[in-house]
Amino acid sequence: MRSFGCQMNDYDTGRLSDLLRDAQSYERTENLEEADLVVINTCSIREKAQEKVFSDLGRIREVKKERPEMRIAVGGCVASQEGENILKRAPWVDVVFGPQTLHRVPELLDERTRTGRAQVDVSFPEIEKFDHLPTPEAHGATAFVSIMEGCSKYCSYCVVPYTRGEEISRPLVDVLVEIAQLADQGVKEVTLLGQNVNAYRGVTPEGDTADFALLLDYVGQIDGIERIRYTTSHPREFTQRIIDCYERNPKLVSHVHLPVQSGSDRVLAAMKRGYTALEYKSIVRRLKKARPGISIATDIIVGFPGETAEDFEETMKLVEDVGFDASFSFVFSPRPGTPAARLPDDTPYEVKIERLQRLQAAIDAHAQRISESMLGNLERVLVLGPARRGEGYLMARTDNNRIVNFPGSPELINRMVTVRITEVYPHSLGGELVQED
Repeated sequence: MRSFGCQMNDYDTGRLSDLLRDAQSYERTENLEEADLVVINTCSIREKAQEKVFSDLGRIREVKKERPEMRIAVGGCVASQEGENILKRAPWVDVVFGPQTLHRVPELLDERTRTGRAQVDVSFPEIEKFDHLPTPEAHGATAFVSIMEGCSKYCSYCVVPYTRGEEISRPLVDVLVEIAQLADQGVKEVTLLGQNVNAYRGVTPEGDTADFALLLDYVGQIDGIERIRYTTSHPREFTQRIIDCYERNPKLVSHVHLPVQSGSDRVLAAMKRGYTALEYKSIVRRLKKARPGISIATDIIVGFPGETAEDFEETMKLVEDVGFDASFSFVFSPRPGTPAARLPDDTPYEVKIERLQRLQAAIDAHAQRISESMLGNLERVLVLGPARRGEGYLMARTDNNRIVNFPGSPELINRMVTVRITEVYPHSLGGELVQED
């Protein structure tokens, strides 16, 4: 079972794995040659991820020739977007399902066996899938929890509203029960997921609406949960109520992923983002006031159709003003069916790549300075597992989302400990154990 593209896909893949285990006794394997069922969970946000799906399907076809009883299922956003076309390009696929119909996969597999025909279900049955998934099973001290599906923003470059549907929030109690179940299994850190996670509008048992700020408050009261993360948020939904949570809820980590996409108001308008660069900076300023030292990560698209040199310089100025700690930055690629795909684009690709390299270098420099400022600090970290750097070392994550490696016993895995930062590397930190919690 493979997942491409985003944390929502990772969450869906894990939940589908649990479902197939409970419904049809499948056990997960990463060995293609021994698999009876191959599931590819896809993403269509970026062009390369989409094309990789069909490349992988070609490779899987060769294995299926030797084992014709093997079943192949394709899900996620590419499946939702392409639907029946997947069967035309890859007729050896048995099941095609969308993000909202993954709970129907066992039924679709049974129908494929019964009828001998490939099955396609890429419909949008709102939040139904969560009522059909088994109790979540924890795998370590961290877990993803999906709190909403879909997107209603319709940015001009994005396919998500067309592949995952409109924004639908899970009921408040359902989310809290799932997190409490994970906490009972030893989970200490949860990451709340949604295409626009801070647009959450859940329903309480009394029929009232619970916004994202209220959800954060309730999650902070669940015993066993020590850290709360979330992704991905949208500036249009980043209310003062959410910002105020950072003053009263210490379980909220000092790290926010807040995509800006561009620093040019003209480009932001063409993207249909619904805010200006000044409004974005106002959110960041208030966040930093509520939680001094908070780390801000973002997404930036370089080379959006019509982006001029002046537009790009405005993005670079925003990068300097905010001091981003990290960024998922990439060159614009047109997604079929979106308004931006029809916009004229006369900027040479080489120019876009040069801009991207400048942008990434600036953000990397900011991140390096932040890392260097942590040297000598005592940091409470969650130990995730063995480090890659060698035997006897552990890997942990800091509150502001940095990996720190330090010598320690495997008994510390999945526990919170305090380390002193002793070394700074380009993409990680080194430390020494100070205290076990």
